[in-house]
Amino acid sequence: MSRPAVTLIGAPTDVGSSTRGSSMGPEALRVAGLPAALAKMGFAVTDRGDLRGPSNPWQPPREGYRHLPEVIDWNRSVHEAVYETLQQERMPVLLGGDHSLSIGSISAVARHCREQDRKLRVLWLDAHADFNTSCLSPSGNLHGMPVACLCGFGPAELVALGGQSPAIRPEWIRQVGIRSVDAGEQAFVHEQGLPVFDMRFLDERGMRATMEKALALLDADTHLHVSFDVDFLDPHIAPGVGTTVAGGPSYREAQLCMEMIADTGRMRSLDIMELNPALDTRNRTAEVAVDLVQSLFGKSTLARARGEETGRPGGAHREMVGGAGIEPVTPTSFGSGA
Repeated sequence: MSRPAVTLIGAPTDVGSSTRGSSMGPEALRVAGLPAALAKMGFAVTDRGDLRGPSNPWQPPREGYRHLPEVIDWNRSVHEAVYETLQQERMPVLLGGDHSLSIGSISAVARHCREQDRKLRVLWLDAHADFNTSCLSPSGNLHGMPVACLCGFGPAELVALGGQSPAIRPEWIRQVGIRSVDAGEQAFVHEQGLPVFDMRFLDERGMRATMEKALALLDADTHLHVSFDVDFLDPHIAPGVGTTVAGGPSYREAQLCMEMIADTGRMRSLDIMELNPALDTRNRTAEVAVDLVQSLFGKSTLARARGEETGRPGGAHREMVGGAGIEPVTPTSFGSGA
């Protein structure tokens, strides 16, 4: 399979966040060498620069949402840029920015998949479920609501951004690494049947078994979108995020996660979200993120033959495809979510 051409799309805003600074995330990823790293791996990389949108007004919530008009404007721009990139048969890589921007990127991916009559799987790597609504959120911050909005629960301007509501269904999503879910949000996650592999699941089963389940049933007709919130990682290795939650995946666990995604060969779009250089140390978190993204694009210590015991579909993973599917998983709350 030929390597897809890659387009980097910067979205320098923190309007959906509770902490200022993720607006500097796109440039921090560039400084850490992301474009050059992917080019060195043989990908044709185009950096279209940063999108433009409203500044952060830093106002309190109104009717349950903080900065809703600004979040809508930014997501419209993201949607148009990601959709245009997919139409050009290139892989969009969104450089965030706060995680509310994934409403725009994933709604564009879902639109593209509908038009191409393809299935969609969304892999959500995050410390938070991001399944809040205006009625459930203690903060009104929209970076805690993107999954709910994409599933049809939110303001009309975001819910129908891609021309269809809902943009996706909960069963198309697999969340990995979750460890902070608000009380009301927990009940809503269960009610909607959102497939969640929380940190207890990961601790008990290990990263390999977790990813085998999360990646089960992918086939050649499936577009895999990865939404990578950097706070997915344990704060010891990734301190430069606005909403750190202790107890996340280690560096090696995260590497295995990314390698197993790469092994599927199905990833066709990517978000890299919530990197906050203002809270980082000498761009350390950006460098870790770039290293992990290289693994996500296929970098490994040794090339392995297809079907070798690596956890990829076609090898040991084949056992999971014929299994019973996702087990019910209870999200674990470690305090307030985003």
